[in-house]
Amino acid sequence: MPQSPPPRKITLEPASDSIRVEFAGATIAETRNALILREGSYPPVAYIPRADVRWELLRDSDHQTFCPYKGTARYWSVAAGGRIAENAVWGYPQAIDAVAEIQDCVAFYWDRMDAWYLGGKPLAKPAF
Repeated sequence: MPQSPPPRKITLEPASDSIRVEFAGATIAETRNALILREGSYPPVAYIPRADVRWELLRDSDHQTFCPYKGTARYWSVAAGGRIAENAVWGYPQAIDAVAEIQDCVAFYWDRMDAWYLGGKPLAKPAF
């Protein structure tokens, strides 16, 4: 009989300041309402409310993944400035109850975006 994965510590907290994400010279998302998800030894991830994302720069993707701690993730690609970042954005539209707060948010792969800012200051790594 398959066993459930061991519990993993996941925490969610409001970001300490505004967050801006840029790709190909365009601001893709900007918010003062991000949630920072910390999961085990992974780098922190900023979950940005869908309302603060420029959806006209995102393209639907058929790609999906499953996480036993968050649910099934849906993906989008970013298209701006003549460039495309495939499957660079993900979200959990039906997140499991333990992380239900992220279901109206999306996250961006850190290394697929060109620039990140916290409180208007550039970030060299995901140090939210």
